[in-house]
Amino acid sequence: MIFEWQMPLWRRAVDRAERMPHALLFAGPAGGGKRVFAEALAARVLCANPGSDGHACGLCDDCLWRLAGNHPDLLRVVPEADQEERGEGAAEKPEGGKAASRQIVIEQIRALQQALTTGGHRGSQRVVIVDPAEAMNVFTANALLKLLEEPTTNVQFLLISSSPKRLLPTIRSRCQTWTFARPPADTAARWLAERQVADADVLLAFAGGMPLAASELAEGGGAAALRRFVADVSAVPAKAPLRLAGEWDSWLKSKDAQSTGLDMATLTSWLQRWIADLVSLRLGGPVRFFPTRLSALQAIADRLSVDTALGCYNEITQSRRVAQHPLNARLFLEDMLLRYARCIQATATVRR
Repeated sequence: MIFEWQMPLWRRAVDRAERMPHALLFAGPAGGGKRVFAEALAARVLCANPGSDGHACGLCDDCLWRLAGNHPDLLRVVPEADQEERGEGAAEKPEGGKAASRQIVIEQIRALQQALTTGGHRGSQRVVIVDPAEAMNVFTANALLKLLEEPTTNVQFLLISSSPKRLLPTIRSRCQTWTFARPPADTAARWLAERQVADADVLLAFAGGMPLAASELAEGGGAAALRRFVADVSAVPAKAPLRLAGEWDSWLKSKDAQSTGLDMATLTSWLQRWIADLVSLRLGGPVRFFPTRLSALQAIADRLSVDTALGCYNEITQSRRVAQHPLNARLFLEDMLLRYARCIQATATVRR
């Protein structure tokens, strides 16, 4: 089932069921349920007897095949690492083998092209879900573009992206974009309250108002990791950056971090949000991600010039671009935390 904040888009899908464009791009911030919507729409397209509400019946042969994960006309193109995280049966690797890719590789598009050369197995309609669409390099994207430019009959492409601007303009031009906006604050808060999510207001703020992201943090142990992060970063520079880098390096290698999905990219993005709040305060704006830490953030922001705050944010943004695959994790952490410490120790001599 879809979420209540997606109902306008769902009605749009149901109303246009007979004249749906061959390719849709679902774009919007992460944590709003785009993947859930795409799966619901795919289920409807493949279902032999969709209900009056537009949802798949869940009882026909097509639905039973899909629910069992064996529908031959539902084709998912996702990074190998995501397949493992979602439990979609990625092939096992020998110990010490190459890490699963977080990119959609060109071989996957070639396999998709081959699969689409034959007719549908269960009926005339097939559905291809590409998620996340921005996980393609230029060569992979161009291979997909050929399929979008010369669409096979009765194939519905559903592309999911939290960063649509990273897609090739030609990819975007071949798709009709449906925008998944951030849910209203009261709707998101009520949804979390109904599920009795602890510290819902704190997690919702940190997740940028996206309820699913907040819920995943709470359920996956991320809330405890976030509390540790806040305590650690609040202690800099009194706590030596090099010492903290060593502690974080050990933390990332621990079973607790691995079980919650905490990795280098996640830690870097959290630090980026922390600094974004510093920049906002220095520019006279509100605290967005860490409202419960307003006093600590304000004390730091008061010491910074606008240029220093913006420079700090830009430096961490540069770090985030390589956080997924740093050459040396310990050195990466040391460099990032030293940059942050130097920025917040700078005394603002000129106020702008």
